[in-house]
Amino acid sequence: MESIAKIAGALAVAGLLLSACGNGGNTTNNVSTTTVGEELASLETAYASGLLTEKEYEAQRKKILEKKK
Repeated sequence: MESIAKIAGALAVAGLLLSACGNGGNTTNNVSTTTVGEELASLETAYASGLLTEKEYEAQRKKILEKKK
């Protein structure tokens, strides 16, 4: 009977230790809620401000439009 109590105690301790693994169920999801139009407007602003070359602008514009498909 004493050995059963020891086994049960060991299993309880093991269960507590294993339940401490992981992140406790806390997860983070990053969700983008911008529209294609908003992304294109932002891109246009960056280009107009001189932050992007014409080649960079066209490449990014193409990526944004392809994501829509």
